[in-house]
Amino acid sequence: MKKNLQAAVEAELVSFLVESVKKAIFAGDLDLEKVPEVSIEVPREKEHGDYATNLAMVLAGKAGMNPRKIAEIIVANFESEIVESTNIAGPGFINFKLNNAWLWNNLKLITERGADYGKIDAGKGKSVQVEFVSANPTGPLHVGHSRGAVVGDVTASIMETAGYDVEREYYINDAGNQMDILAESTLLRYREILGEEIEMPEDVYAGDYIKEIAQELYAEYGADLIEKEESKKLEICREYAYQKMLKNIEADLGEFGIEFDNWFSERSLHPDKIEAAIEILKEKGYIFEEEDALWFKATDFGDDKDRVIIKSDGSPTYLAADMAYHLDKLERGFDKLINVWGADHHGYIPRVRAVIEAFGHKPDKLEVIVVQMVTLLRNGKKMPMSKRAGSFVTMNEVNKEVGIDAARYYYVMRSTDSHLDFDLELAKEESTNNPVYYVQYAHARIHSIIDNSELEAKAENLDLLTHESEIALMKMLAKFPEEIKMSAESRQPHHLTTYAYDLATEFHSFYNNCRVNTDSKELAEARLYLVNAARQVLKNVLTVLGISAPEQM
Repeated sequence: MKKNLQAAVEAELVSFLVESVKKAIFAGDLDLEKVPEVSIEVPREKEHGDYATNLAMVLAGKAGMNPRKIAEIIVANFESEIVESTNIAGPGFINFKLNNAWLWNNLKLITERGADYGKIDAGKGKSVQVEFVSANPTGPLHVGHSRGAVVGDVTASIMETAGYDVEREYYINDAGNQMDILAESTLLRYREILGEEIEMPEDVYAGDYIKEIAQELYAEYGADLIEKEESKKLEICREYAYQKMLKNIEADLGEFGIEFDNWFSERSLHPDKIEAAIEILKEKGYIFEEEDALWFKATDFGDDKDRVIIKSDGSPTYLAADMAYHLDKLERGFDKLINVWGADHHGYIPRVRAVIEAFGHKPDKLEVIVVQMVTLLRNGKKMPMSKRAGSFVTMNEVNKEVGIDAARYYYVMRSTDSHLDFDLELAKEESTNNPVYYVQYAHARIHSIIDNSELEAKAENLDLLTHESEIALMKMLAKFPEEIKMSAESRQPHHLTTYAYDLATEFHSFYNNCRVNTDSKELAEARLYLVNAARQVLKNVLTVLGISAPEQM
């Protein structure tokens, strides 16, 4: 393999093209003090080529030249053994058409790297913490939590594949009023078991899970609990229900294929770490007292108003705990903090970023992925989501009905900033209308081809792979590392579900247009080699998504 071809195969394709364009600019001796960032994109129209750049138009003002003239200079000095041809379109777009030799060699790279194909070093040496789910331990996780859980988990997996050192964290909201309500709800149900007539207040948790916890509590304590002081009863109920719910949450997430490196308790922040965080900001001049309360000068950092952190009764607000929590994160030395929050937390972002900046860090050290709501549909009708009323659909119920694979795929198949309608009946359908079934069926079909062939996959005659469908499939396989990079940079995991679907589509098209076990032994062996490469990449992308790659369906 020639040097340039080898470099292109081992490097990220777009990065290699960028460097080649930069070399052409310098070789063309354009009068430029600095070359701006080179943008390489896939043209909308296939006939324009495989990749394109608008760099000539970007340089026109800096060089004081007509953009088409700049494009001509770049093309005249452009050299790359992975590019078959270049052409200039419109006012100065430069289009690149890749040669097939690069694609054939990339098949060999896929075979050599196997499960590691797609792993890149874009994030090498950088540490990232992804904090997600972080639901109050006051009830089972519902489908709203499910979407954030899968978005966080897949985002973390993508960033790991891109070379980042990633830590997954669950922030346990185990302090505050919601825990008091959990204690009261449990105690009321416990009293019902003892025969008391109880009218449940509107603001307690009324789900059947509270009845189950109370029943287990009674099995352990009998009637003895009722004899204790009220504060002691509530303390026992709070801790018992809390531990039970936390264990259930961890179990549900584990069954969903989601595990955390760290479970961080909010209670560990009270009171010492909260007081220490406030003291640091006091010394910086960002805390003031007014109306018997302590305030954070959030407006100094672009927030729309200052925020109370210690109320007049001496109790801390949620922001006070979040100050201490994010200070703890910062002190752990991560290069980037990523929080996955629900849509109802969108307005909270400026004040937390203000906290980050007040502690002496750039506010963009914290990124927040806002996950829009999920609407669960059955036969076209919406299903309820009220936790306190107890009429919600849990994560576990949905997972058992449609399966873990379908649930994970559906939760990340749309952009996080788009509302998601989750059609339960479609998710269970075994047809090409169901996207996860469509993708997994492609993998199973590949295994069937390989298992039923009497030949071996060989790389000796890959230059026979010239059919339009073969080329399209090879190009799609070659895109996987770049898809990982793009998904990691954008923090948008839906790019990978789209890629998986497109890859399955290209494979099905290849299968329909190119007979694998053809009369030509050499061509059949080359096509088997391509098929095996497709199997590997499809399995790799499904692994990143946390979805199984079945060999039979």
